[in-house]
Amino acid sequence: MSYEVKIGLSNKHLHLSDEHIAALFGADHKLTPTKDLVQPGQFACEEKVDIVGPKGTLKGIRVLGPARPETQVELAMTDARTIGIKAPVRESGKLEGTPGCKLIGPKGEVDLDHGVMVALRHVHLSDAQAKEAGVKDKDVVSIKIGGERGLVFDNVLVRAGDKHEREVHLDTDEGNAAGCGPDAVCTIIK
Repeated sequence: MSYEVKIGLSNKHLHLSDEHIAALFGADHKLTPTKDLVQPGQFACEEKVDIVGPKGTLKGIRVLGPARPETQVELAMTDARTIGIKAPVRESGKLEGTPGCKLIGPKGEVDLDHGVMVALRHVHLSDAQAKEAGVKDKDVVSIKIGGERGLVFDNVLVRAGDKHEREVHLDTDEGNAAGCGPDAVCTIIK
């Protein structure tokens, strides 16, 4: 059985804690949504920051909301290497043992001692969609992408639950390798 899912390409971005929102944008600052994302309750923000590593700076990197309990910086491997950070591949929220960086906002700076990662590729599904696809939360599957640069990605984590909606998240390095455009889809294979 195959199950088709739209691909969402995830450009470099970060999620901020309330403490770091205040430090970077000012006390009592609230994130300003500019666009809803596919995942329920998540949104791109007007706010942007600079991410500084030992070898350089990524300027104007978008913040995604809402605020999280802990700040998390998500880069593609190419981005991390560009600024001199050895970022490990991790599941979202699994930040122990990750390197840090400096964040520069319009009202201040934050020196993170950890939180920089390359996101583990994953597929979001609601409970009903997961059942329809024959998978469950935390399963690891493969996805097949067709087209001129088609390929198969292994080690794709299933994230299923009521706060998820059908979408595969690949970073820009992965999307470029497969030649993914804005309407790219893939098939879950087990």
